[in-house]
Amino acid sequence: MSARRRPWRDCLPPPSHHPWPIGAPARPVDGSQSKEEAFRSQIDPHRCRIEPRQALDMIRGKNDLLLMDSSLEGQYAVEDATKLVELASKCLQYEARDRPDIKFLMSAVAPLQKQKEAASHVLMGLMKTPVVLPTMLSPLGKACARMDLTAVHDILLKTGYKDEEGAENELSFQEWTQQVQDMLNTKKFGDIAFRDKDFKSAIDYYSKLVSMMSVPSGTVFGRRALSYLMIGQPELALRDAMQAQVCLPEWPTSFYMQALALSKLGMETDAQDMLNDGASFEAKKQNSWRN
Repeated sequence: MSARRRPWRDCLPPPSHHPWPIGAPARPVDGSQSKEEAFRSQIDPHRCRIEPRQALDMIRGKNDLLLMDSSLEGQYAVEDATKLVELASKCLQYEARDRPDIKFLMSAVAPLQKQKEAASHVLMGLMKTPVVLPTMLSPLGKACARMDLTAVHDILLKTGYKDEEGAENELSFQEWTQQVQDMLNTKKFGDIAFRDKDFKSAIDYYSKLVSMMSVPSGTVFGRRALSYLMIGQPELALRDAMQAQVCLPEWPTSFYMQALALSKLGMETDAQDMLNDGASFEAKKQNSWRN
């Protein structure tokens, strides 16, 4: 799959419990460029790779134009660029409660869009090719497509942690210490709460487990993502589903969970993309078994 960055990925504040970027690039989408993505294109990705402290100093020092691609200087009002950088600075706040949510960001960025919308393949100078949609969905994919969270829960319970067997991020048992015992007990209590549909307790235990594990578990993030969906917090669910993809880049479940969260957030086009990506990786996995 070719690389593509989705605008909602860049709008999400970084999670406090993990130091690396969320999500992984996915394939391009045939469709109109969103408003926030079009305006975001004015920022030079190469010049934005700045240490966080330096970026905050630049923002505080009102040196906003230093973050803009030199080829775009003069094409945008300084006021618009300043507003966008101010939004970015809010996403860097340490406390989660001080960071804006997705809906606020989208409503704030929309008025800044001055250019006409254009299809992404036109902007990139690519030929328009028909999108081939997967025709087969697994039981999990079908459950996600019809937004049946109960069925998704049942499937995740039956699957357990077997998708991580043999993976590098499997729990380490090299040394039996009290810390390892505490971690295993926390995982056990989280799994019991998840099984019993006590999703708030499951979130608490899994959150504690994430902070204890030296190497993350995609399954834990996937289970916590569904737990967030069950209690009506799709933004946190999306973040965890993206973290699951970081742990297991070709794990279909992480894409299906992102599809559920995006659909709950009203982003149907991106949700369908994720559903298709999950089905594609699932087909790839099945073909590898046959071969």
